[in-house]
Amino acid sequence: MNNAWTWCLLLATVISPSLMAQVTFETTVSKNELGINERLRVEFTMNKDGDNFKPPSFEGFRIVAGPSQSVSNLFVNGQRSYTKSYTYLLTPLKKGVVPIGQATIEIGGEVFKTTAVTIQVNDAVELPKNPNDPNYIASQNLHLVAELSKSKVYINEPVTVVYKLYFGGNVRPSDVNPIDMPEYKDFWSQDIPSRRAIDREMYKGKQYNYVAWQQTILYPQRAGKLPIAPLTLDVQLEVPTNRRDFFGNQIYTQVSRTITAGKRTLTVMPFPEEGKPYNFNGAVGSFELEIETSKTTLNASESLQATLTVKGNGNLKLFSLPEVVTPSALERYDPEYSEQVNATLSGLRGSMKNTYTLVPQFQGKYPIPSVSFSYFDPQENTYKTLNSKEIIVDVIEGPKAFDVASSAPNPAAEVSSLSNSFQFISQRTTFISKAKKPFLGSKRFYFLMFLPIFLIVLFMSLRKRKPNAALAAQRHNARLVKKYLGKAKRSMADSVDFYVSLEAALHNYVKARLHIQTSEFSKEKMEALLTEKGVDPQTVNLFIRVLTNCEFARYTPSSRSSIEQDYATAVDAITQMDKQL
Repeated sequence: MNNAWTWCLLLATVISPSLMAQVTFETTVSKNELGINERLRVEFTMNKDGDNFKPPSFEGFRIVAGPSQSVSNLFVNGQRSYTKSYTYLLTPLKKGVVPIGQATIEIGGEVFKTTAVTIQVNDAVELPKNPNDPNYIASQNLHLVAELSKSKVYINEPVTVVYKLYFGGNVRPSDVNPIDMPEYKDFWSQDIPSRRAIDREMYKGKQYNYVAWQQTILYPQRAGKLPIAPLTLDVQLEVPTNRRDFFGNQIYTQVSRTITAGKRTLTVMPFPEEGKPYNFNGAVGSFELEIETSKTTLNASESLQATLTVKGNGNLKLFSLPEVVTPSALERYDPEYSEQVNATLSGLRGSMKNTYTLVPQFQGKYPIPSVSFSYFDPQENTYKTLNSKEIIVDVIEGPKAFDVASSAPNPAAEVSSLSNSFQFISQRTTFISKAKKPFLGSKRFYFLMFLPIFLIVLFMSLRKRKPNAALAAQRHNARLVKKYLGKAKRSMADSVDFYVSLEAALHNYVKARLHIQTSEFSKEKMEALLTEKGVDPQTVNLFIRVLTNCEFARYTPSSRSSIEQDYATAVDAITQMDKQL
């Protein structure tokens, strides 16, 4: 009996350490601070075997290799030591503090989690100069450069930025992915499609292959030192090694590199005040102005089209066209806007047009006065003003203006005969029925007297029903539209306040009529919904054009005439849409 107790005690002494051993599951990193061009080794280690291992998402990093799994099972002095690990190689995708989340695993039916780790990612560091290290070879043969067509420009003068990816002849990019796209704050920008063909040129005294990865036209919207944020790319490279295969061909290895073009600064000069025309509204470039009419001879009540065109090379889309003024005898409708603009490396090139429909009312010769348009030419550093030719519209048939005036009735004519004109009408009456009973005080009298009061009471009782919430919201938004339109009209002296108020009014109108939230608002969605509701395309285009003008007005100054025209167009568009909806 004593021997049995002795053996049980000995067995418990041997087994108890393994039963009481605690489970450890932890994260180990090769370094807590590294450059954006370095690699990070992350290892998840446990002291007991488990199932269903789930790594973190590694957001902010790219997995270069892994997971690689290793198991260590040792017996030292009769004691078992077990270790299992999952290892990853990562490269950071952005600078700053980047966390590595928790990993999980199931051990003995229980879920264990690691502790999150934070990594500080700094600027790129200089790598050790080892000619046999693939990472060093890649760093010496891969460059990203941002080239500016100009370093000093005026406001609204185009400048082109081209991002060139240079790579040496002994490395081959296999995959390129953007990490940080540049934000062009204080610029109006438009990308130019790049064919991304491989060309060759000298860079830092060495012949390189290169690809024009991205091309963008920039139009600065304010003066000063404007920074251009860098472009950052993640590039997969095939780098040659010192090893060769069975046939003697050189063996390549995959290397990941994160490269950036660096920050650039552009000097933007303000417009000179000397010689600035009164009607200058921010047009910069080289332009031509012309006005054409579809006909110059016609009859009254026939229509003709007058088209004002501004064409050339410059900041098209970023200024408003001058207004065509016509005599009051020519009825003028709101213009239809059209454009044909192409983006090139030298800037925007093309034309913008406003087409007016004119309808003469009377005979005569009516002039369409000359239109003046001013712009700034940065090549000659001077302002220029263009004037269109005057056009005479000859209305050969139709009523004459003085005929209409002469045919108007004369209120003083034959006043003396009015006294005898109504003598045939009886001037006395009595409210007596055929039965010789007086109407005043009869049942019919009281019925007709109290009937309107009864109808009013009935109508007011029906109005006491609780109004529909959606209808109340729609009325509220309609009041907001009136409020903002009124504010916009009062703010015409300040173009910024005017266009902010006008845009708010248009937003609230669409919100009220189409029942959409402001957060869901976009021109494309609004256009689709209005078309679906049956609004004709011409009215939709008119409404969209006013919204577009509000957006452009944030970046370019607007003349008084363009402000008044946009306000009138907005009121007209809302009125037409309200009728159709």
